[in-house]
Amino acid sequence: MTLPSRTNLVLKNPLLSLLQRSKSTSQILQIHAQLITNSLISDAFSVSRLVAALTSNALNMSYAETLFAQIPNPHTFIWNSMIRGYVQSLNFGEAFRVFDRMRKSGAVGDNHSYTFVVKACGLMMGVEEGREVHGEVVKRGYDEDLFVRNCLVGMYCRFGELRLARRVFDGFCERDLVSWNTMINGYVGVGEMGKARKLFDEMPERDVVSWTMMIEGYGKKVGCVSQARELFNEMPERDIVAWNSMIDVYAGVGDMDNAHELFRLMHERNVITWSIMIDRNVRHGNSKAALDLFIEMLLEGVIPDKVSVVGAIQACAQLGALDQGRWIHIYMEKNKIATDVVVQTALVDMYMKCGCVDEASALFDGMSERSVVSWNVMIVGLGINSSGESALKLFHQMEALGVVMDDLTFLGILSACNHSGLVTEGLQIFDKMRHSYGIEPKEEHYSCLVDLLGRAGQLHKIQDIIATQLPDHSNAALWGSLLAAYRTHRNLSLAEAFSERLLEVKADDSGAFVLLSNIYAEEGRWEDVLNTRKVLYDRGMVKEIGTSVIEVDAGVHEFFNNDRSHCLIEEIRSVIWNLSKTVVSAL
Repeated sequence: MTLPSRTNLVLKNPLLSLLQRSKSTSQILQIHAQLITNSLISDAFSVSRLVAALTSNALNMSYAETLFAQIPNPHTFIWNSMIRGYVQSLNFGEAFRVFDRMRKSGAVGDNHSYTFVVKACGLMMGVEEGREVHGEVVKRGYDEDLFVRNCLVGMYCRFGELRLARRVFDGFCERDLVSWNTMINGYVGVGEMGKARKLFDEMPERDVVSWTMMIEGYGKKVGCVSQARELFNEMPERDIVAWNSMIDVYAGVGDMDNAHELFRLMHERNVITWSIMIDRNVRHGNSKAALDLFIEMLLEGVIPDKVSVVGAIQACAQLGALDQGRWIHIYMEKNKIATDVVVQTALVDMYMKCGCVDEASALFDGMSERSVVSWNVMIVGLGINSSGESALKLFHQMEALGVVMDDLTFLGILSACNHSGLVTEGLQIFDKMRHSYGIEPKEEHYSCLVDLLGRAGQLHKIQDIIATQLPDHSNAALWGSLLAAYRTHRNLSLAEAFSERLLEVKADDSGAFVLLSNIYAEEGRWEDVLNTRKVLYDRGMVKEIGTSVIEVDAGVHEFFNNDRSHCLIEEIRSVIWNLSKTVVSAL
């Protein structure tokens, strides 16, 4: 097909001008209909423009393919439009297949063809296809094209073949900023920060992307936060992405003080900034701070995204802030914020942890899609709300539907059996986990099993498990379960035998030693209490500070043991004092 002059065609045909400005699929289809009506659909340039317009939107690829199939001898521009369209719609395999069809049809590719297909090979991790295309690039003389070479460097970096990427990079007659950034990003991706820094220092010019890549590399790949901050301070100018990256570096290692400090220094924030702070605060147990940030974000008029919404819901779940959680749920519905399986699962978890089993169950039943996490959350929620029988029914429903289970599924159902005293069922499921599903129990599963047997008074079975199945290095939850079982049944001899093992393996869980200390105290053995407390002190273990949370008038109040920083502490103490006097006088 021979292409007429583009300028003349656009001037003669206003439909092509409209096509270039069209934004929606319906507009493109209307123009297509007009081209047919005006007998312009056979014009090569018109068809090429129509295909290009269709392939710019991933949703139109099926229609574009139908139109493409009707073109007798498509020229290179049309082939390129199809390849580009499939790359943009993340269908990389189809992009390569279209390129292969182009070669077999006799059409000759150009630099744009190879740019698109090399990118497709890299994104689909098609190592063999990528090498084949690279050979063809050299054969056809496009290896001197800067855009093609940049794509080749990026492709080899994605394959992890940094040596080949560097060979292509070093062979450049000219390099642009993209060339340098692509090669540096390759080194950063595999944590080779020494080579990345050397290249960074050699750059003739840098942009914000160059600096941000290095900051993320030092902070997230190799954990060198100080080096990341040093680069951040040296940046000649910072955009919002650079600020977000540095905040995320601090938050990622749990340094929320520095993260908050940078957050407050920002002149401009986007939803990603807020989401990072909300999500990381929740992950590090600062749920009250996360919820306060979410409310502050809304007051500033920022529309939340999925990450910030899920973070706020999780914060409500951890705090037991039912009113706040319900308000967020209503806010999402009123503002038509899209909910997917992750958001819905977070809501189910929140309602379960706040004791609203019916609301959680209704949400779960109404989910159009469920992940294994959704099922796990329901099973755990039913368990903590003393609905072990319902949890068992759900577990058996998972089995009947063929839902793929993971180790957390079994941990959840064992915990549910534990809370409801379903000893026989729990033992059967533990056995099924190993022999029917091939999932090897972890320390958490043994802890749950020990707790289950301990509550049922089956200490002899616990002894069997310790002797034959228990891992050599057990975790804090397992120590606690064992001691709790011995304490409940006042079996001091077993507790003492176990305490010797605690010392032998150099356990570092303060809770287990505090529990052991309490067992001795109940028996009046004060010297042993002092010795156990001395072990705590000598090993530098600190007892976790007690905390409580209450929700009053849609506000969340958090209290810590021996903490007097709450703004209403004096009023609270006054009320408690007056109540105490009233109780004493009534006696």
